[in-house]
Amino acid sequence: MSHLIAIVGPTAVGKSALTIHLAQVFGGEIVSADSRQVYRYLDIGTAKPSPEERALIPHHLIDVVDPDENFTLAIYQEMALRAIEDIQRRGRLALLVGGSGLYVRSVIGGLRIPQVAPDAELRRNLEEKAAREGYRALYEELKHTDPAVAERIDPRNVRRVIRALEVCHITGLPFSQLQSSSPFFRTLVIGLTTAREDLYRRIDSRVDRMMERGLVQEVKGLLERGYSLDLPAMSGLGYKQIGQHLQGELGLEEAVQRIKYETHRFARHQYAWFRLKDENIHWFGVRNGVEEPVRSLIQGFIFKQTGIESARPLNRTKK
Repeated sequence: MSHLIAIVGPTAVGKSALTIHLAQVFGGEIVSADSRQVYRYLDIGTAKPSPEERALIPHHLIDVVDPDENFTLAIYQEMALRAIEDIQRRGRLALLVGGSGLYVRSVIGGLRIPQVAPDAELRRNLEEKAAREGYRALYEELKHTDPAVAERIDPRNVRRVIRALEVCHITGLPFSQLQSSSPFFRTLVIGLTTAREDLYRRIDSRVDRMMERGLVQEVKGLLERGYSLDLPAMSGLGYKQIGQHLQGELGLEEAVQRIKYETHRFARHQYAWFRLKDENIHWFGVRNGVEEPVRSLIQGFIFKQTGIESARPLNRTKK
């Protein structure tokens, strides 16, 4: 199977549960497109699939590096492509799932990532500027230098803004001009959405469950292992706020509220990235029940690509 199914949408909308169902139905394997689930020991705060789910369905690109190891978009793309090609070579259906827009695009869009080596001194200067003048100053510089790529980056993601500026400074060309693309696979992209108030409720419930499962203890354990809150891996939602709580900067209740608020904001950014009007994405409202229509869409897509009866699902799930 040279085709690929991608499941996208905002955090907490139900992508993982649907993808596990589809993997069972069609005999597939899951490739994560989550920029935090690649790190070992970050389990609760990244909402990784449970050990039982991972035993049920093979998952790829989860727990591949330690929190203090360097992990770039180029590394992710190479590993994801290798995993997908291996799944396809074995006659299985590859399902790419995640809310990290650039990770998804690097795979389904065939993004050719510029091979520009890091410049430690330039990065340090840019980091100092961000610390001195605020992240907005750095983002405004990127908007002036490369407005096209600035539209695709969260202004608060200082690390990504710095990388884009670094490429521009070193090559003398806008980062967006260097990111040529040509699709690697025939891809069906399925988007999950829901009303904003429903999504916020889902996010808040997920955060509450993370706290019940021991997010504070998880962050404390990471700090005890020697992983600094300054690491990119530790800057993710939940880890930063609980780290601030453990350092005495925030009360626990305030930390939890900040996680919820920042996750709401992140979800809005994800919607901006994936764009509800994107004609390449087949959107489904999760409150209407999506399993049956998504299964039918995938079956038709596979049959159209292969023209063989084996495009039928392996199992029929009764409603």
